[in-house]
This record gives sequence, C-alpha cells and structure tokens, in this order.
Amino acid sequence: MSQVLSGLKGWIAPSRTALLLVDCQVDFAAPEGAMARRGYDITAPMAALHKAALLANAARQARVPCLFARLITRPGDGTPMLREWAGRRGWDPSPCREDSSGAEFVSVTPLEGEAVFSKRRYNAFVGTNLDVHLRGLGRDTLVIAGLTTECCVDSTARDAFERDYHVIIASDAVAAYEKGLHDWTLKALELNCAVLATCEDIAAVWK
Repeated sequence: MSQVLSGLKGWIAPSRTALLLVDCQVDFAAPEGAMARRGYDITAPMAALHKAALLANAARQARVPCLFARLITRPGDGTPMLREWAGRRGWDPSPCREDSSGAEFVSVTPLEGEAVFSKRRYNAFVGTNLDVHLRGLGRDTLVIAGLTTECCVDSTARDAFERDYHVIIASDAVAAYEKGLHDWTLKALELNCAVLATCEDIAAVWK
C-alpha cells in the first residue's frame, strides 16, 4: 500500500465514502464514439475506464455507493452562449445526445439501484442533486474516476472540495486525450484540492 493511503484508512473508510464515476460514455471512450470520430486518441480513456470498472467492483464488494454522472445534451438545449461556443468549435451536434448510442455507458455500467445524475455542464454538481444525495447518504468523501481529467473530472473535483468533501482521485482510472493535459491536471489537483491514489491502493483499503 502506498505511503499516502497507509495514513488514510479512516479517510476513505467505506462508511463515509462514495465512488463517483464521471462520463463513462460511448462518445468519450469508444471507437464508434464522437471523440474517436473527431480524430482523438482514445487509448488512454479506454484504459482508464477499464480500471474504473475494476474499482467499481471493489466498491460494490465493500458496500461503497457507486454514483454515475453522465453528460446528456438535447437539440436546441443550453444557453445561447453554449450554442454559439459549440458552433464555433464545430461541435454540432454535441456529444451524448439524449437517447443516442453515444450517450450510453461504456466499460462500467450502473447496476440496478445505483444513482445516475444527468448533467449539462462539466461539473457533476451543477444542475443535479448530487450534493443532496451525498448528504443524505452521510458521505463526506468522494473517490472520483472517469473522463476527462482536465475537464469534467477537474471541474467536479474542485467543486467537491469547495463543498467540503474530501477528494480522492483514482489516478489510473481517469484520463485525457493528451498525456500532458492529464499529467499537469493531476499535479494541479494534488497541489490544490485532492489526494491521488491508484485503484489498487484504494481497493486495498476497502478490503
């Protein structure tokens, strides 16, 4: 076990922790998804979601709640600013359209009874009842896995910290489309608001 987590057994105890899986969706991490079609290298995202699936299994065995945040977009949805921003980037249609195959989960899928939060922005807390749900569960610690490191994972982790959650990033179960973005984001998160740990170390604490 890493030196970091050897001192944090109580911090990520199953009784106080939830696992949040962010944007584990076809459009972000499958060969047929939107990002792959746009030419992005999805090798790292696919590998990260494989690790995320293993971590979810460990969480379930330890009775750590698995929560899922997913992006859902709809035609004509969003603010004028968002529509203009997407248009300027050529992101029309937006990824993860409601009821499309691109919005479906990939690699790690919610089981019956596991909470799913649909969001329209990067941050899984914005426009959802994720915070209320966590408070209701009595959880003050979040382990975060999913996609992408520099975008939705980063945005969610920082807001979680601002809301007084302890934040653990499963460092090998998150990924970006560029290694530099991934590495620098993890460095910034560790400096400012999160503890980094591997899936193996986290699962070891949960056994």
